[in-house]
Amino acid sequence: MKVLWTRTWMLLLVASLGACAAHRGPAPALPPAHDAANAVAWQATSTEYRWIALQTYRAATVALDASLADPYWDALPPHERDASAEGLPATVIVDVDETVLDNRAFQARNVVENRGFDGVAWAEWVRTARAPAIPGAVAFAQSAAARGITIHYVTNRGIELTEATLANLRAEGFPVTDARYILGRGTPVSDCDEGAGKQCRRRLVGRAHRVLIVIGDQLGDFMQDAAASAANIDAAPRDWIGQRWFVLPNPIYGRWESGLFGHDWSLDEASRRERKQAVLESVAQ
Repeated sequence: MKVLWTRTWMLLLVASLGACAAHRGPAPALPPAHDAANAVAWQATSTEYRWIALQTYRAATVALDASLADPYWDALPPHERDASAEGLPATVIVDVDETVLDNRAFQARNVVENRGFDGVAWAEWVRTARAPAIPGAVAFAQSAAARGITIHYVTNRGIELTEATLANLRAEGFPVTDARYILGRGTPVSDCDEGAGKQCRRRLVGRAHRVLIVIGDQLGDFMQDAAASAANIDAAPRDWIGQRWFVLPNPIYGRWESGLFGHDWSLDEASRRERKQAVLESVAQ
């Protein structure tokens, strides 16, 4: 009798658990995969990212005095220097996105909505002028201004977004006097065609200024086609890194990513991911 009761109880328990499972229904589907999810989360939430940014800008601030004291100090590559920098007023060149302004909200929305980059959505975001400053960037800019050093913001935001960018920078406390210090994509430069790069705008700054420091998050912020050409990377003045050139991390986007699939954006997402996987497989050998 005891054995029969035990078996009956176990059958009732199993049936009850099955009924509960049926009531709950199928497990919810996972969100769709997005290649930038971890990168956006790291940049938006990690203490390590904030410390790296502060570390970079504090080191750049220390370099200001050394660069001012040396009249021959110049952070432009020689092939981008049209005339001698000696005697020219001092400036610093910085990129904007993921260098002085943090677009985490825009990037997170792309992940949540499972979409790639969209130019219209990007312009709408820029015009809100709500991007917060990268940690340490405002203090660096104010330190430069206190030394009489101007800052030129060389950005691949289109020139039609200049006023919104100026408003955002001012709202965050950057000492930008007027829009002429923001050189967006499409800025005309005589006798120079830069395509998608920034070299012509750096040359333009260098025609009237001695460039003390360059700060960016991609190799193209420092030299022409650097991310696409191993020869250019090998020829880079490596002793400038951490002295004249200061690099911030950007694991979300850049030519490093498109290089994984041959910069061919005509490929669909699955094909791009397949090529990225092939690169990782070669690294794992």
